Amino acid sequence: MRQNRGPARPPQRLVIGISGASGVVYGARLLELLQPLPLETHLVMSRSAEVTLALETALKPADLRARADVVHAIGDLAAPISSGSFPTIGMVVAPCSIRSMAEIASGVTTTLLSRAADVVLKERRRLVLLVRETPLHTGHLRTMTALSEMGAVIAPPVPAFYAKPQTLAEIIDQTLGRVLDLFGLETGGVKRWGEPSAREHRPPRSKLRRGKV
Repeated sequence: MRQNRGPARPPQRLVIGISGASGVVYGARLLELLQPLPLETHLVMSRSAEVTLALETALKPADLRARADVVHAIGDLAAPISSGSFPTIGMVVAPCSIRSMAEIASGVTTTLLSRAADVVLKERRRLVLLVRETPLHTGHLRTMTALSEMGAVIAPPVPAFYAKPQTLAEIIDQTLGRVLDLFGLETGGVKRWGEPSAREHRPPRSKLRRGKV
């Protein structure tokens, strides 16, 4: 007799939004880091993000789409991620422009990116915004406060110099690793405070030649 196991559980899903702010490399690298994980990624990218991608990298929009499991058009307000009944673990907007941030805060959403973020907030899921702007005026700060009060996490991509990064790639990976910590996701790219790095574990070459440790 076949047992009724009930409905299958949906896969874990994370929405990745990429807006037109400078720093599009954060979204591009985030998609790459998530590929090995047992996670379904849903990408929505603004038209301004495609322009920024061309200005700041050698990547094409098709390269980013190829890194995601599912891609949604920015104007497709009927996409699954526009509904709270579509389960996700949340959303990261990397980078997040001031315009996108303001739309999300107001709830007056004109694109799928801001609508998906609004859904994440109303469903009390995790929303992380890598706001990429400086300096900030009082209006920006008030908008961030409003979003924080609604449950969003404001996470500007600030370098962690205690990790002693040697390359720009290490700075980016450290930032994104800390963002993924907020979802309980581990990529192995984070230098933890109090934990020695691989470089600190490795004895100097001169001592290895002399047979010393």
